[in-house]
Amino acid sequence: MENYSVAISYKNDLGYVEYDSEKKSAEVTLANDEGKQATENFLSETHDIEVPHKTLLDFTVEKIDPLESVKSFQLALTRLWEATGVHVDWSRPVDYVKTHPFYDTDD
Repeated sequence: MENYSVAISYKNDLGYVEYDSEKKSAEVTLANDEGKQATENFLSETHDIEVPHKTLLDFTVEKIDPLESVKSFQLALTRLWEATGVHVDWSRPVDYVKTHPFYDTDD
């Protein structure tokens, strides 16, 4: 299976997190050490997350290990911002971030 990658940002730095489903591990690439460490710490812990079901009012709390599967990884990332201040840029292409790891501030 291919690795799953998603762009992240923290302060003025862009980066990405790559999940390896075979190794059940994630690698954080982010120039900002504070944001990188916060993301690594968050992904290394299990979390109690309210998971939605059939309706908008149908939630159950489930213990999620972010590195257990791609689905768990994605679910945990939906809570990354609130827990760490690191933003998940779901729509930003990871290939772009790899070549442009900073916001353009020349405007």
